[in-house]
Amino acid sequence: MNRALTVDDLVLAGIALAAGLLLAFLSRGLLRWLARHAKRTRWSGDDVIVDALRTVVPWAALSGGAAAAAAVLPLTRTVQHHTDQALQVLLIFAATVSAARVIAGLVQSVTQSRSGVAGSATIFVNITRVLVLAIGFLVMLQTLGISIAPLLTALGVGGLAVALALQDTLANLFAGIHILASKTVQPGDYIQLSSGEEGYVVDINWRQTTVRQLSNNLVVVPNGQLAKTNMTNYTRPEQQLTVLVQVGVGYDSDLDHVERVTHEVIAETMTEIAGAVPDHEPAIRFHTFGDSRIGFTVILGVGEFSDQFRVKHEFIKRLHRRYREEGIRIPAPARTVALQQGAVVIPQQRVPDEMPAGLPHTE
Repeated sequence: MNRALTVDDLVLAGIALAAGLLLAFLSRGLLRWLARHAKRTRWSGDDVIVDALRTVVPWAALSGGAAAAAAVLPLTRTVQHHTDQALQVLLIFAATVSAARVIAGLVQSVTQSRSGVAGSATIFVNITRVLVLAIGFLVMLQTLGISIAPLLTALGVGGLAVALALQDTLANLFAGIHILASKTVQPGDYIQLSSGEEGYVVDINWRQTTVRQLSNNLVVVPNGQLAKTNMTNYTRPEQQLTVLVQVGVGYDSDLDHVERVTHEVIAETMTEIAGAVPDHEPAIRFHTFGDSRIGFTVILGVGEFSDQFRVKHEFIKRLHRRYREEGIRIPAPARTVALQQGAVVIPQQRVPDEMPAGLPHTE
């Protein structure tokens, strides 16, 4: 424009800026009210969306007010063009950051709902956030009039060199994606590696998998190594599992009576102990004529891996007490020693294959 700046222009520009500020203030208050109501819902996605809108909407209102103020002022074409570009870049930046926050939050919400409460798979969250920010950056360059075609070409050529330099990192990245996509391991699962490490999977990120042991220590395993190793997943295909308890009784015991008493103790334990599965059908199987006992296995059901320790603990205590009340003998390991020519000779040794329930090992 070639006309001179007037008082009316300044008044109109001030009104536009004030309207933008007022709209930003009102929208922020409205979104704060929506955020309080969103926290009351079960779905966590609405919290993420409202939180992101609290960032982008006020900035959009301010940018709109500034753009309206610039439109009424008698600016030259060049200044007007640069002002519009700056406001567009500011708006695109705010929208990109908000979109990255929304999409990453929704991805995290989905992974948490499918993986359990123990943790989240941040590899998908980080990849999603990086992709959204990269797209927003390219849009800002295009808005500023910078051609992105040479940049994409350079990235394509340099990507080969970067891939060669980051072979291990990329191998861990794609191994983590493969592990999550195949659903062999998910956050919250209890796993045991062939190398001996075991625990709950806390997180799977772009490079490594974090496992929390029962001792509350963290074990960090590279994704590539996790994909190659032999592994036992105690959570899949079902979280509930069975545990075996080895028991032995004397040869003079009435096995029908032993079986009936053991079933009663199992029923009591399954209904009173947290972590046990009352609906699981227990089993008692006699299997061995040992040196000093008749051995059998008790099969119990537990809710998840760590519950087995509490359930076995209580079951052995109650079974031992009930056997004593019923007069059922749990034989101790026996050893026959013979003396010959002043030396101690052990011609025969009788030690059960498994220790009887509730008795310590004695030499």
